[in-house]
Amino acid sequence: MSHNTFGHLFRVTTWGESHGPAIGCVVDGAPPDLPLAPADIQVWLDKRRPGSSRFVTQRREPDRVSILSGVFEGRTTGTPVSLVIENVDQRSKDYGEIRDKYRPGHADYAYDAKYGRRDYRGGGRASARETACRVAAGAIARQILGDGIAIRGALVQIGDQAIDRGRWDWNAVDENPFWCPDPAAAGAWEGYLDGVRKSGSSVGAVIEVVASGVPAGLGAPIYGKLDAELAAAMMSINAVKGVEIGAGFAAAALSGAENADEMRMRDGDVSFASNNAGGVLGGISTGQDVIVRFAVKPTSSILTPRQTVSRDGADTEIATKGRHDPCVGIRAVPVGEAMMACVLADHLLRHRGQCG
Repeated sequence: MSHNTFGHLFRVTTWGESHGPAIGCVVDGAPPDLPLAPADIQVWLDKRRPGSSRFVTQRREPDRVSILSGVFEGRTTGTPVSLVIENVDQRSKDYGEIRDKYRPGHADYAYDAKYGRRDYRGGGRASARETACRVAAGAIARQILGDGIAIRGALVQIGDQAIDRGRWDWNAVDENPFWCPDPAAAGAWEGYLDGVRKSGSSVGAVIEVVASGVPAGLGAPIYGKLDAELAAAMMSINAVKGVEIGAGFAAAALSGAENADEMRMRDGDVSFASNNAGGVLGGISTGQDVIVRFAVKPTSSILTPRQTVSRDGADTEIATKGRHDPCVGIRAVPVGEAMMACVLADHLLRHRGQCG
């Protein structure tokens, strides 16, 4: 009942804590004969790696991955693939002053209420450090999906500052530290986030993940819906508090005529005039881009003093020292991509199993 595993045919179990000796995952269900080397995984881990700019935590983790099992002569064997990433830059002393205090907005109190004990060093399993394991698993999922399915993520809002979607440029995403598709917004965010960091606080963000080339037919009715499992996958990411598919909440303000994605035949295939459904109808992919957005709350570990309580029931105050993201949503972009890949790979294998 520990719930550290997700997926059905493509199953991922993550393990480890923020300040333990290592973190890692076991990926079961990867088909045999897939090409897989550490470099295939490292390229995605480097996108999520801490310390990559002044706008993320300055914890210096190289996040070098090692493959312990499931690969022989550069190809998967069909047996579980075990991956490990060593932790090399923990500073547990930064958390000594909060060992008996609960950070408001963090999982500290909830973990203690459930288990009667918690790892206060960086948050243990509740730390965003765990998401490196998901990114590693997502790299294997991408190998299953192949080159025909492209998964790209972008940061579309920091705090109350959103991009201008009319300036969307996928080429710009890799050219700024925010994974932002709007170069003008990325430039404005630099000064904005510098101010947030210097004030000792933090802000949230909205991430959009788009999967192109997804074939029609992935997903299942009722309890195996593709969009339901995508929503669950994104909600499982640390600090995520909201998920929407396609038009999402904005669909509530549309009329039936506006919301309907009209269809026509074009060159022998079904073509859609719009994509309010986000590429999923009835829980099954339509062949359009699958579009998911999720909202990440502000980082809970902040220098600004906040009122809280201690483990022994006393009212107190807390300010968290250490190295923290002023906007944890920045490094959530590759994590969202990875979760999209894992869910799609799982559904692709399930679809083949049922429909051939």
